[in-house]
Amino acid sequence: MTLTIALTKGRTETQVLPLLAAAGIHCEAIQAKSRRLIFADDPSFHFILVKAPDVLTYLNHGTVDIGIVGSDILAEQGHRQFDMLDLNTGRCRFILASTADFDPKQTKRKLIATKYPHIAQQYFQKQGEDVEIIKIEGSVELAPLTGMADAIVDITETGTTLRENHLKVFAELASVSTHLVVNRLALKQKRTEIYQLTQSLQKVRPQEASL
Repeated sequence: MTLTIALTKGRTETQVLPLLAAAGIHCEAIQAKSRRLIFADDPSFHFILVKAPDVLTYLNHGTVDIGIVGSDILAEQGHRQFDMLDLNTGRCRFILASTADFDPKQTKRKLIATKYPHIAQQYFQKQGEDVEIIKIEGSVELAPLTGMADAIVDITETGTTLRENHLKVFAELASVSTHLVVNRLALKQKRTEIYQLTQSLQKVRPQEASL
């Protein structure tokens, strides 16, 4: 049976392709792609390259059997599929950051800018705080610098962008990494193939390392 996989294009794609190759999957066509988005060269594995927020959409509609996407998307969107394996790639952190004069204990209602409103809201609810969330699609670092927000919730890998914009990390919310997620119906219909792929990737994925 053929497994159809939605792979997040960009950084995730670059980091995951060596794992897929090490697991014995032919990835040469994807690595040599120009503007192609669908790869059906291998009869056992078909790939489509999509933006991260769309991976779960394809998965939930049964268009693909497997999605490879960051846990930030899984946490923000929520999903009803099976989170099968942490690939231990694309590791970064959710953080609360702002300018140096930000006081996280201030009692006034905070304005928080983020690309991840659900995750930010959940975090502050756990802290017992009522905050106003401002959804931003672009560079969230601008929000506290321009005074539009008190702080931001975002993901960071090295912290370089934060430092370059003179922002300070005040809290770490959660870790982020790339996961392999399986459509529940596909898991029933293609159980053997999916478990074989999962076991192969489990053997070649990097060892978990703290950030």
